[in-house]
Amino acid sequence: MNSKNSILLVDPEFDPNTAADCDLLIKVGPDSFSYAIIDKSCNQVKAVYDQQECEDPGTVFAAKLKSDNYLNLSFKAVKVAVYTENLIAVPDELFDPAGLNQYAKYFPGEQSATLYVQPLAGYGFTSVFNLAEFIEDTLSASLTSSKRYDHSAPLLALAKGNISRSLLLDFTAGSFNATYVNEGQLVFQRCFETENAEELNYYLLLIINQLKMATAQTAVHLSGIIHEGDGNYQCISKYFKDIHFSKSVSNEMDSRILDDMPAHYYSSLLALDLCE
Repeated sequence: MNSKNSILLVDPEFDPNTAADCDLLIKVGPDSFSYAIIDKSCNQVKAVYDQQECEDPGTVFAAKLKSDNYLNLSFKAVKVAVYTENLIAVPDELFDPAGLNQYAKYFPGEQSATLYVQPLAGYGFTSVFNLAEFIEDTLSASLTSSKRYDHSAPLLALAKGNISRSLLLDFTAGSFNATYVNEGQLVFQRCFETENAEELNYYLLLIINQLKMATAQTAVHLSGIIHEGDGNYQCISKYFKDIHFSKSVSNEMDSRILDDMPAHYYSSLLALDLCE
């Protein structure tokens, strides 16, 4: 990473003229911004950009759209996952597509007036969310045809198919996203900002106690900025023994440009490829 806590990896054989065969995946987190380009004709990762410790990820995102030549290519499809506090999961049996505004009254903050609906096939609920007005305006101006997702969508895509108790923890430099599934059903999902392992310990105990989690029977899947033996990992290992790093989104995806990086760093970013 450079002095701005960012990194760019590009396949030297990537031809920007082939962008029409590629998908662009973008994540705007609470303190980070990243994107990946995947050539869908051969299912190969062609580029990955990641910037951590962003004071204002939305501003970073908007600036990169103006300055980054790769982001200005014409892609086959664009998928964007954005962190938002204005997110509610509505059980499918209670979901009323004609009354979306009734869900917005439960949102904690003022954001854009545009509401998005995200069905979660197999989980039994539908997400309703909106985005910060600045990010909404940025997307509308520069990526009009992009598919929008809330920040939980990539982890839910990774968790899909897990029939046992699984806790997925996706880390940035200053936050983590926790998703807990049991017998194929979503039980808990939330993002927490943390400065150190002590704060992680507090939130982890809160999750365990509130959910009455059977830690001995729960598998933990880690992704993002975390390493075996670091403070966060040691904190997690105090409560869980079945710990794994999420190394691959798909066995068919060619991610050789990431061979020199920890395989789990960009699992959740690449999992956007699995979102429908």
